[in-house]
Amino acid sequence: QVQLVESGGGLVQAGGSLRLSCAASGRTFGPYAMGWFRQAPGKEREFVAAINWSGGRTYYAESMNGRFTISRDNAKNTGYLQMNSLKPEDTAVYYCAAAWRFPRRYSDSGEYGYWGQGTQVTVSS
Repeated sequence: QVQLVESGGGLVQAGGSLRLSCAASGRTFGPYAMGWFRQAPGKEREFVAAINWSGGRTYYAESMNGRFTISRDNAKNTGYLQMNSLKPEDTAVYYCAAAWRFPRRYSDSGEYGYWGQGTQVTVSS
């Protein structure tokens, strides 16, 4: 079992930046992949980014347009999502997720077995 806790969300003006953190606990040894998803009110949960165990493979949703960067520090059992040039349409609850071994369909939320409780990101115009 892996427990995930997100932090770092908040209110920011358009054009600003936030860094989300995802702290993992429990069975944190082993090659688990991490992903970030988000869900805006009235919309389906959507893929944001994913990273493999070593950090050498990263993938992003095209809509992020290079504004977001996913990373991880395995020594701290923590993953990160750096978000720059934020837009009002980035407003959502952001969730981190984990999967044992990098999923082939990394953008599919069903591939991840562990989820955090989410952190709210609100971008004002």
